[in-house]
Amino acid sequence: MTDGGSAGAGTGVNAAALLDGPDLSSGDQQRRRDLRRMKTVATALLVGAALGYLLTLRGRTEGGWLGFVNAACEAATVGAAADWFAVTALFRHPLGLPIPHTALIPTRKDALGRSLQDFVAQHFLAPDVVRGRVAAVGVGRRVGSWLADPGHAERVGQEIAGAARGLLTVMQDDRVVTVLEQVVLRPMLARPWAPPAGRLLEHLVTEQAHRRLVDLLAEELHDWLDRHEDVVTALVRDRAPSWTPSWLDERVAQRTYHEALRWAGDIRTDPRHRVRLAIDDALLNLAKNLRSDPDTQRRALELQQRVLENDGVREAVEALWVAVRAVLEEATRDEASDLRRRLVAGISSFGNRLAADPALQASVDRYAQDAAGHLVTSYRDEVATVISETIERWDGAEASRRIELHVGRDLQFIRINGTVVGGLVGVLIHTVTVLAG
Repeated sequence: MTDGGSAGAGTGVNAAALLDGPDLSSGDQQRRRDLRRMKTVATALLVGAALGYLLTLRGRTEGGWLGFVNAACEAATVGAAADWFAVTALFRHPLGLPIPHTALIPTRKDALGRSLQDFVAQHFLAPDVVRGRVAAVGVGRRVGSWLADPGHAERVGQEIAGAARGLLTVMQDDRVVTVLEQVVLRPMLARPWAPPAGRLLEHLVTEQAHRRLVDLLAEELHDWLDRHEDVVTALVRDRAPSWTPSWLDERVAQRTYHEALRWAGDIRTDPRHRVRLAIDDALLNLAKNLRSDPDTQRRALELQQRVLENDGVREAVEALWVAVRAVLEEATRDEASDLRRRLVAGISSFGNRLAADPALQASVDRYAQDAAGHLVTSYRDEVATVISETIERWDGAEASRRIELHVGRDLQFIRINGTVVGGLVGVLIHTVTVLAG
């Protein structure tokens, strides 16, 4: 009595055929060999117990040690047959007989899949379970250590640059320009920006944030005058009256140039220069007018409207986008570009900080736990549905074959244990019977 010749559940495919599918991987082929070996051992024990029972039938009447052997073989045969039936009934109808509640996996795989789905959703995809697992992993520390490695930082930077380059490739210029114009530029220019611009300008002047720009302009003015003496003197000579002698024009031009150069130098070096103070006063007055003067606000709004209605706005936006896109594409393609180097350096720096800062690690861990908990709470049913939907797509015989390949070898130990335990129980019962007379 073996399970190798029983038919599949209503398919007419026997067990041997189910285990010989052409799509078996190398791992499945090894599992098939192990399963067949264990089936052979379990079946051999069953056959051996049955033969032992038949050969020792005389011991039942004659008594003596043959009686113990006969009782052990009888109980072992019963235990082995019962466990064979139980194991076989999981995968197919024993002996091909349509016995109720057999071939459970082929006939009830959909219900089993839904039960497995509910079990996984409730006990494995529970928010507290997932949050606890994420907390135990130490996401912040691991990510920080991984990103701190220069090779890993370079790899992440390469992936980000590749993704950005791919995104730029699929973006169509006309659509991007339309979005920038209609969604960003026009709504922005349609708003009255004078009051907020006035408040921003007043804040910048009060905090002296504009001083660096003034310093830069003063520096550029002095450098330009220092390099273009001929231009300044020629301009003064050309403006001189025609009746003045040339030597006088030359002296006036030289004096004017040197005074202008000295004046520019004073502006550059003196933070309290009258020109600097005048610039501060002019900016503060402009800020005040933008905030509270209706006439200034009206003129600012008219300027916005003229810019908005100008036909060159779209051309300017398009030219700006094309230039930005070209720069970004070149920067993401060139591994030695400043953008790529800064990106990799920033990733590596963040990794080093994350690996060494417990507070930052704790923050990242909390974010990871919250994200995992939210995903599980929102999508665990959809994720778990993959189990039942996948099992429903399986053919019954195919599902039985695959499951048996993975767990069948261990189930054969049930048959072996049933044979051994049955034999021991038979000896025990026969012993009690003998002792009881």
